[in-house]
Amino acid sequence: MDQAPGSPQEPQGASALPRCYRHPDRETGISCTRCERPICPECMISASVGFQCPECVREGSGTGHAPTANQPRTVAGGAITADPRLLTKILVGVNLAFFVVQLAVGDSFTDRFDLIGRAFVPELGSVEGVAEGQWYRLVTAMFLHSSYMHIAFNMLSLWWIGGPLEAAFGRARYLALYGASGIAGSALTYLIAEPNQPSLGASGAIFGLFGATAVLMRRLNYDMRPVIALLVINLIITFSPGFNIAWQAHVGGLVGGVIVGYAMVHAPRERRNLIQYGSIALIVLVSVVMVLVRTGQLT
Repeated sequence: MDQAPGSPQEPQGASALPRCYRHPDRETGISCTRCERPICPECMISASVGFQCPECVREGSGTGHAPTANQPRTVAGGAITADPRLLTKILVGVNLAFFVVQLAVGDSFTDRFDLIGRAFVPELGSVEGVAEGQWYRLVTAMFLHSSYMHIAFNMLSLWWIGGPLEAAFGRARYLALYGASGIAGSALTYLIAEPNQPSLGASGAIFGLFGATAVLMRRLNYDMRPVIALLVINLIITFSPGFNIAWQAHVGGLVGGVIVGYAMVHAPRERRNLIQYGSIALIVLVSVVMVLVRTGQLT
């Protein structure tokens, strides 16, 4: 309809731009490439083509991926969490809880769950060991300790090394690394050590964290000297006479940690999960083979 003479007219050159759907007071000429809603510069998030609004990025709208696909990721591809040390705190707590039970119950508890190949245990009055089908000892031994100094040193190492590594890898990958390294250390101990020699401690898993930390620092071009010096000191103590340390657990855990750590930080993004969890499966498979071989020798 024609405007009646004398009625108000829109000024020449007035803007006809749409307004941001999140900030109605702001005009914009940019639209989200997914939902096509207008977005202002504050709401524009760069995409492979054009810009997307915060909601489409958060929900994964139109991307063909799960909503978590657009969340920030750690250097190893894990999800970033509010408390990056949560699992480390839980692991320290579990180790401390086991130690309290050891103190309260005594040797009967320790002898039932430590790592031993095959031997008669006077405290239990029977032949015990992994070779007797007690495979759980390969895992439970990782949470037992022989003295206050033993657990104090291991838990301080776990807190110092584990926290930053958990933040860098993400919870699932960090826990898988810890478990695989610990099992590798237990398996090598079972394979090489005397069958009547008991072994216990979180050292195998912690040495795995040392190995993965060294790989991560190398990948990020950090100064390697502190971690190498600490690792060398620990290895010297491991092989020094008089300390009565199961060096097999340390070496097995270290090798496992280096292999898994390398896969964690160097896996190409398109095959990241396959390579990362494949390396963990490889370590576990090799550990199972070592256990089967040793069991065959002892039975």
